[in-house]
Amino acid sequence: MAEHNPRSTQSRREFLTVAAGTCAAPLAYAATPTAAAADTSAAATGKGGADAIETVALPVNGQLHRLALDPRTTLLDALRDHIGLTGTKKGCDHGQCGACTVHIDGHRALSCMTFAVMAEGRAVTTIEGLAEPGGRLHPMQQAFVDHDAFQCGYCTPGQIMSAIACIKEGHASSEADIREFMSGNLCRCAAYPNIVAAIMQARAEMQEL
Repeated sequence: MAEHNPRSTQSRREFLTVAAGTCAAPLAYAATPTAAAADTSAAATGKGGADAIETVALPVNGQLHRLALDPRTTLLDALRDHIGLTGTKKGCDHGQCGACTVHIDGHRALSCMTFAVMAEGRAVTTIEGLAEPGGRLHPMQQAFVDHDAFQCGYCTPGQIMSAIACIKEGHASSEADIREFMSGNLCRCAAYPNIVAAIMQARAEMQEL
């Protein structure tokens, strides 16, 4: 016997029948051979899927690394999590602080805003690749030591990579130019005068290299 809600024209039996049919519809779709085959084909080809993997060849500090990466992997994460070069720091992860600065083909780049696949086959240099094989520091690294420009140390690798680019790109003719160029590397510490002094010291030596 049907049970009627006095405020509704639909019986309880009718409601349960409709609800069961609604829940069963998606299950029936998933069990359809055509739909299942299509899903499997998409996963196999990686088209549009989250599990697509690319093999990426990254020359980093003169050494070639072949990595199996999700195409969405940033160069920063590839360096730190897949190659183990943790000198490049993850700061804001939004391209605003400069802590992740590296060089690609000799030009500075924010590795958190660069997909690893975009750097394939291009020469990537990190802070670990600046010193000579014998351990002699790059002139900029030595200048940071001489002028106590380390600050807390976390942003220092990015500061040094940008400082080198500052000179190579011709923006170190004056202290004002240096401050303007280096303004993209943010830090809350107060060693900016020391960083400027370090860049001024390294400028002449780098120009002789």
